[in-house]
Amino acid sequence: MEVVVAGDEGSARLDRVLAARLPDLSRSRLKALILAGAVSLRASAVRDPAYHVISGDTIIIDVPEAAPAEPKGEDIALDIVFEDDDIIVINKPKGLVVHPAAGHETGTLVNALIAHCGATLSGIGGVRRPGIVHRLDKDTTGLMVVAKNDLAHASLSAQFADHGRTGAMRRGYMAFAWGVPNRHRGTVDAPIDRHPHAREKMAVRQGGREAVTHWEILESFSGRDGKPIAALLGCELETGRTHQIRVHLAHIGHPLMGDAVYGPHFKTKANQLGPDSQAALTALGRQALHAYLLVLEHPRTGELLHWEAPLPEDLLLLESSLKAAL
Repeated sequence: MEVVVAGDEGSARLDRVLAARLPDLSRSRLKALILAGAVSLRASAVRDPAYHVISGDTIIIDVPEAAPAEPKGEDIALDIVFEDDDIIVINKPKGLVVHPAAGHETGTLVNALIAHCGATLSGIGGVRRPGIVHRLDKDTTGLMVVAKNDLAHASLSAQFADHGRTGAMRRGYMAFAWGVPNRHRGTVDAPIDRHPHAREKMAVRQGGREAVTHWEILESFSGRDGKPIAALLGCELETGRTHQIRVHLAHIGHPLMGDAVYGPHFKTKANQLGPDSQAALTALGRQALHAYLLVLEHPRTGELLHWEAPLPEDLLLLESSLKAAL
């Protein structure tokens, strides 16, 4: 690629000029290219992103072909909600791991995306997770967006970092929780960090990373004795920490139904459910959490995009059995 420095760009930083003139390349990609010696001025490599250019300079950028992602493409069916040249939105099923990791080297969403998208996937997330800007737990279902190029990756990453504080992004979840909160809506503002003793778990901990979850009661359900036993909560994230909703709801005494990690002490609660609800919960075999809502700005056009995914069949069965007990 070749960029001629315009008159009003004289004395500006090299990385800023390139970022403004080459919007398809993210700032981090451009910085990496500069540091690698792939950017030259007057036949000499310039490895300083802060180098001040001169009007009339011709900048040569040698952009290598994207290195192939380490994981291999696999023919795994995807429930595609939306796709264009920049992003792909899927409705993730339960049991699908997002990216390869120890114990899950194959059969992941990344493997499926590599097969579906080929070489178009953004590589900025690293070879183990191309295009991934956020994730859902293995057994959480619902909407996920993936970047197909660096421009989309940079935009989506910024939107997820902001989480709707100043922008339009929204992420909504439906959560079936044990017990019924004593007020209609509320906010959990509690920092999250690794559990001090169980490293596979997260926990509310002083000094952890900021985490904010907003919730409201959508429906409440009674047990066999007629007393409130569970609730369907609508949750929206203001931050995106690992296991955030699961940790926060357990923290306020209302862990997710079916959550063996954060709600094991509530297992006996199932005895208070009707037989159909007990059977539905056993068949569920996972935390009762579904990412039903995703709102974001298109990374290239700025258009506000809105998607909703209905509850999957296993959660519909749980919901209908809980309703029938009312």
